[in-house]
Amino acid sequence: MDWTDLPAPDLADIERLAEEGFARLPQEFRALAATAVIRVDDFPTEEVLAELGAESEFDLLGLFTGVGLAHADAIPRTGQMPNVIHLYRRPILDYWAEHEEKLGAIVTHVLVHEIGHHFGLSDEDIDAIEAAAAAEA
Repeated sequence: MDWTDLPAPDLADIERLAEEGFARLPQEFRALAATAVIRVDDFPTEEVLAELGAESEFDLLGLFTGVGLAHADAIPRTGQMPNVIHLYRRPILDYWAEHEEKLGAIVTHVLVHEIGHHFGLSDEDIDAIEAAAAAEA
């Protein structure tokens, strides 16, 4: 592949990869996050970095904000902000540059983990979901 004239993937490119990865996930898993919004930003905010104790803006590839299924019934829905899956383009691209994985696989991995951990799924559950998505690709 000739990379001479290719630009780095932009926010819309990462969003497209996330949407494609999400579409390949098993229906049961997609249903868990049906109301979540996928948002792609270059970096996490300074507030997020400080709250999570990150040493660098490149430390965080993604984040889930909102109310997970385990807590949804305990919190009134009035005025509730939507659940958001944040994907951070520059840290994802940095990770991609340092590893031999395909960019789409990395984006899907981050997406699955942000949904899965927040909804109380184990690493084994998440690995099984990712394997199912990869088999459909």
